[in-house]
Amino acid sequence: MLKVSEILRVKGDTLYTGTPDMTVEKAVQSMSELDIGSLVIMEHGQLVGMLTFREIIRHWHAQGNKAQGFTVRSIMDDAPVSVTPNTSADEVQRLMLNNHARYMPVMDGPVLMGVISFFDMARAIVHAQQFENNMLKAYIRDWPTDSASAS
Repeated sequence: MLKVSEILRVKGDTLYTGTPDMTVEKAVQSMSELDIGSLVIMEHGQLVGMLTFREIIRHWHAQGNKAQGFTVRSIMDDAPVSVTPNTSADEVQRLMLNNHARYMPVMDGPVLMGVISFFDMARAIVHAQQFENNMLKAYIRDWPTDSASAS
């Protein structure tokens, strides 16, 4: 069974974080320059929230022309659903679908280990299916012939 720890190992350990007191404009600039869809919001070494384009779009829609000057704290998801390195890929899929979450922090106790994205999950599932498909093809190709009963 595929686990979050295996997905993180393939993905790598690059983490992009922000602080709750940075401006939304600065967060958007960072996300754009880094070509990422989320920032993990940390304060005093602890996860305090997630900022994704969903929160940013909602903020801009609600504020219109008055959207500038707000901090990340005012718009971030301050209770993101998280998973552990031992969480199964099936459970991550279920949580992502049930919570409409495209990004999930991976926590080992209080320590942030990484972020799993919907894209990471799709890629891991495709790779697992390709591996299984190749194994089945090899098994079928090596299927023992029933030559003993033919005699």
